[in-house]
Amino acid sequence: MSRADQIFVNNMNDILENGFWDTDLEVRPHWEDGTPAHTVKKFCIVNRYDLREELPILTIRRTAFKSCLDEILWIWQKKSNNIKDLGSHIWDSWADEKGSIGKAYGYQLAKKSIYKEGEFDQVDRVLYDLRHNPQSRRIMTNIYNFEDLHEMNLYPCAYSMTFNVSGKVLNGILNQRSNDMLTANNWNVLQYSLLLMMFAQVSGLEAGELVHVIADAHIYDRHVELVKEVISKKQHPAPKLIMDKSVTDFYDFTVDSFKLENYEYEDLGKKIPVAI
Repeated sequence: MSRADQIFVNNMNDILENGFWDTDLEVRPHWEDGTPAHTVKKFCIVNRYDLREELPILTIRRTAFKSCLDEILWIWQKKSNNIKDLGSHIWDSWADEKGSIGKAYGYQLAKKSIYKEGEFDQVDRVLYDLRHNPQSRRIMTNIYNFEDLHEMNLYPCAYSMTFNVSGKVLNGILNQRSNDMLTANNWNVLQYSLLLMMFAQVSGLEAGELVHVIADAHIYDRHVELVKEVISKKQHPAPKLIMDKSVTDFYDFTVDSFKLENYEYEDLGKKIPVAI
């Protein structure tokens, strides 16, 4: 069975059985109809995914692989903050009339700084260090820029990546301040697993572990019954990921550089409401 499914089910059961409900508190998120969106949550969940064993994608419900990949390329490769550069509509609720989400995500990664080796943005600095300083303990990114928060339409949820090389193995830690577990947990896990794999390939390394640290792991009130349905579904073996091994430059990857083989999943058959 899929290891990602097992981790997800364990997390969800833990939150439902042992989590804290904020029902009696004032909350910022709301549903489309204006009703406050309350949650049950656990503080600080830490999950580990060994990418040498399998691709961590859910089979108890479908994770939209191509849309997921398109978004991570939008942020890390295009370094865009405009939804007109994105193939899906997942950011529509946070975009202005021009399509901008403000000084968030890709905007922050594109900011350049001066180093003794030259001028780099955050992504290119990581790529440079993985090739030239792989034993560095300073290979990381952070898009939670306090001076720009007031100009972001949504504060970054997944805000920091730390990369660490052991021999020829590239590992990473994804730090996330907040995670809507039903809607976005596996989405984020899959995205940053793929990013780690891309960075490893173009740096002559092997992708190892992704560690996912979530400060506030929550289930929204209108998701509870959907969660119970999803975690009761049949689990399938993880699919096989086929990557185009000829790609040696991160900026040459496209959605078509990846293919899933034998992706079996259970159909939820219901739309998941998203709190905004």
